[in-house]
Amino acid sequence: MSIRTVIIEDDPGTSGIIAGWLRASADFEHLQSFAHPVAALREVATLRPDVALVDINLPGISGIEFVREAKPLLPATQFVMLTVYRDVEHIFSALSAGATGYLLKSTLRDQLFAAIKDVHDGGSPMSGDVARMVVRSFCRPAPARHELAELSEREREVLQLLATGYLYKEIADQLGIGVNTVSTYVRRIYEKLHVRSRAQAVAKLLNVPPEPPPA
Repeated sequence: MSIRTVIIEDDPGTSGIIAGWLRASADFEHLQSFAHPVAALREVATLRPDVALVDINLPGISGIEFVREAKPLLPATQFVMLTVYRDVEHIFSALSAGATGYLLKSTLRDQLFAAIKDVHDGGSPMSGDVARMVVRSFCRPAPARHELAELSEREREVLQLLATGYLYKEIADQLGIGVNTVSTYVRRIYEKLHVRSRAQAVAKLLNVPPEPPPA
């Protein structure tokens, strides 16, 4: 029985190539491609795909937010991120939102086919360097937690939402506070954790080692 797929990707070239691959294979039934995640949210519940391939950088809402909203509607669907992003923040935010796999757009056709079959069979496919980053995060001894202990309860709430991929406006809505107040909390979090970016703060929360500087 063929695996039913959808694509959420705003680049028509990328979407067209992948859709063509899927349609040409007897192992897959490509149901539909969506350029806009909001439109996809309206229709995926009816299509009920087995696997959804989702870009992260999308118009309107991110692919990570799309997965977070679509997963409760489609608990049996497996969501696989297909993206150019390979940083800690995006990887863990996507997995926290409900993605089952994380692939880079450099993935070759046969590797993509194998990954779709793997996730459909219960696996969690990831591109090689992404998988190594995840493994390192679990193999590394836990660092001292004294910096996190310095955070207030509200600051920890904000940091948890940052780690899940929420935008400042979404955090403000979740906590019932203003966007400027969220910015103040984030600034205090950075100061207490001695970091300068969301990715670095999330990495400390998740005990993920920092990425090495480029050669």
